[in-house]
Amino acid sequence: MDKTKTAVPSEELWSVFDFARRYRLEKREENRLLMLFGPYASAHELLTNARRHSLIP
Repeated sequence: MDKTKTAVPSEELWSVFDFARRYRLEKREENRLLMLFGPYASAHELLTNARRHSLIP
């Protein structure tokens, strides 16, 4: 039997830096995600843990 591991899209690793840029997160939120996960995390982890702050001061 050939046991090749196929990547599930939610398990794909993303750069936290690229994720923050793509979703226009504040630098403070990018730094929080970096502290939580390091430089790379799964798409699922990032999407469920990212917080978008209100633009109203």
